[in-house]
Amino acid sequence: MSLEIWTYSIVGLSFLLYIGIAIWSKAGTTKEFYVAGGGVNPIVNGMATAADWMSAASFLSMAGLISFMGYGGAQYLMGWTGGYVLLALLLAPYLRKFGKFTVPDFIGDRYYSKESRLIALICAIFVSFTYVVGQMKGVGVAFARFLNVPFDTGVLIGIGIVFFYAVLGGMKGITYTQVAQFCVLIFAFTVPAIFISIQMTGNPIPQVGFGGTVDGGAYLLDKLDQLSTDLGFDLYTATDPGNTVNLFFITAALMLGTAGLPHVIVRFFTVPRVRDARLSAGYALLFIAILYTTAPAVAAFARTNLLTTVKNADYSEMPVWFKNWENTGLISFDDKNNDGRIRYVADAQNNELTIDRDIIVLANPEIANLPAWVIALVVAGGLAAALSTAAGLLLVISTSISHDLLKKHIAPDINEKGELRAARLAIAIAVIAAGLAGLNPPGFVAQVVALAFGLAASSFFPAIILGIFDKRMNKQGANSGMVIGILFTTVYIIYFKPQLGGPGTAEGYWFGIAPEGIGTLGALINFVIAIVVSRMTPPPPGEVQELTESIRYPRG
Repeated sequence: MSLEIWTYSIVGLSFLLYIGIAIWSKAGTTKEFYVAGGGVNPIVNGMATAADWMSAASFLSMAGLISFMGYGGAQYLMGWTGGYVLLALLLAPYLRKFGKFTVPDFIGDRYYSKESRLIALICAIFVSFTYVVGQMKGVGVAFARFLNVPFDTGVLIGIGIVFFYAVLGGMKGITYTQVAQFCVLIFAFTVPAIFISIQMTGNPIPQVGFGGTVDGGAYLLDKLDQLSTDLGFDLYTATDPGNTVNLFFITAALMLGTAGLPHVIVRFFTVPRVRDARLSAGYALLFIAILYTTAPAVAAFARTNLLTTVKNADYSEMPVWFKNWENTGLISFDDKNNDGRIRYVADAQNNELTIDRDIIVLANPEIANLPAWVIALVVAGGLAAALSTAAGLLLVISTSISHDLLKKHIAPDINEKGELRAARLAIAIAVIAAGLAGLNPPGFVAQVVALAFGLAASSFFPAIILGIFDKRMNKQGANSGMVIGILFTTVYIIYFKPQLGGPGTAEGYWFGIAPEGIGTLGALINFVIAIVVSRMTPPPPGEVQELTESIRYPRG
């Protein structure tokens, strides 16, 4: 069968599966819509959490960034992996024991204040919306290649798909859909990696093949280093001593942001017991590790094949995959010297080839000339990764508006049917807004997601950690810390991101910290402000201090 038939068949079947699950598990109550009824099995929840966590940034963009950045891209790998460990150990079981639907619920009750809840829900909407913009770009990239349409058209199609199953199913539908999406995305990521590892190194295990030898006896990474330097790029494996500060701050921001992401935290409210929250966190970490240990190998394989293919190649003889990606607008060739040959070099003045880093994983099996069904499978996996996380994020936006804002502030007497209708309407509006913003995102998918993590790190993480482990933390301290932390981070990001209209440039970064890493400094500012203010104001009521103790220690 042709590639088009394979792609339509595999993607079509996967979407029928998702839609069928969404209809089968349609939420009928607010508890089912918000936390899937609270009775999800830990293994099932672990798979759903992994799918929720492994977004388009993990599936599409992380390997793409590593393939272009080399060693420097490890900050994304370390930050996201370490952050999940932090979340599993320090937050998940305690928040599940608290037993609320949402992060604003926890903050509102722990800090005995409607103002705290309001600040938290504004932060949740802000963080989730920034994150979902990155997912919509990933959806656009995958649909653009799948349907051979421009990127903008791909995003608009993605809006329609997410709209359907997120609005219909709520958390119950999303949970079981994400289990199916995890199976699709992990299969789609590892199968091509195994094929290419055998093809290039003779080893079927990508993690081992990554350090193996290629034709001629040279090590894969040595060959990649040579290809990179021949074109004027840095050594692929080179460290950057001048970037140590940025490496630390971006890694830390991703770690702290992970532990403060509301769409991941809410997954631990869907299991019956605290013990199940711990178990599902462990299962999720195991499932996540499959993709995260494979990503560096995929990055190296893809970069080697790409450089080998385009190095001083005749444009008229480029393979079909190159022309297909040109049609999407995500690869462009500008023949500056009119010689008909591609000059892909580090020097921007002489470079003639522009490649969007987010296409690397999707294009990888085509570049390696793998079977059509493998190429189609990767497209289905990319869509599964982007759509699974987009749905989880949109649900956070929905619950923040319908449950935390409408039910807790504006209309406390609203009935369950009205609240459910408001939740679905909020998702619908958020899908459209995020899709439109995804048409012109402020960076590659992983960079946009990193900005969202920085916002979560500077707002939620300190408030949640101090709310669990510091009995003396009061509403004045938490509120001050959250507001100042997220405001500082937001202003810095806007100022130094030209795509957002800011006038700043990289030369003006504070201490050399890029916008993707400023959330670490924002979190430190949050901690300091919260602790200082809490010590200068009255302590929380006795019952709140007892509640804090009960979260951490079992009764009886």
